[in-house]
Amino acid sequence: MMPGKMNPRQLQQMMKRFGINIKTVENVEKVLIQTDTKEYIFNDAEVTIMDAQGQKTFQIAGNPVIRNREDDKISEDIQLIMDQTGKTEKEARDALTTTNGDIAEAILRLTEE
Repeated sequence: MMPGKMNPRQLQQMMKRFGINIKTVENVEKVLIQTDTKEYIFNDAEVTIMDAQGQKTFQIAGNPVIRNREDDKISEDIQLIMDQTGKTEKEARDALTTTNGDIAEAILRLTEE
């Protein structure tokens, strides 16, 4: 063993003495973190829970897929415009861009043509 390094068993025993318990969550399929603008999606993540005197800390290890939540909203808006007007996705997207995101105005413009 190299100086300054502690084997995992010794480390775990020392942590227990300080009242810290670590547990691995088994069979994790997906972890999702949502903010107002983004989603962080971890597929097959490794999740560890550290309980220190009743305070739980979750550690997530893995590579997230990061999605912009605004993209989902725009897609829903475009689909609504397409459904209401019978226009193509490109026409709906262009109308939404022209109207600065105003769905009602985009629908009106496309139905007036």
